[in-house]
Amino acid sequence: MTQETHPLTPRTPATPDRLDDDDYPAYTMGRAAEMIGTTPGFLRAIGEARLITPLRSAGGHRRYSRYQLRVAARARELVDAGTPIEAACRIVILEDQLEEALRLNEELRKPPTA
Repeated sequence: MTQETHPLTPRTPATPDRLDDDDYPAYTMGRAAEMIGTTPGFLRAIGEARLITPLRSAGGHRRYSRYQLRVAARARELVDAGTPIEAACRIVILEDQLEEALRLNEELRKPPTA
């Protein structure tokens, strides 16, 4: 899929506002691996396990967002503690789902504003 047709590809050039966006794919694979203290192979492995799906640059290179890096760093913590990578990915997914469910629950408990 080309950059023009990918539904999640930013349509405007990177600006300071875009770089503040946690979902903006600002980091190359090498830089992402360096930032979380791992290897590009680890990032490929968690991609294959479908924990994260990096976007691709126009040249086909993987690009990661800050949110994806936080997810990858959590998976790395679990793997470093001896958890198999597939189990670590599942744990991270469940943690993320729980966090979202708790957020929604809190939102629904708020009294309606008039």
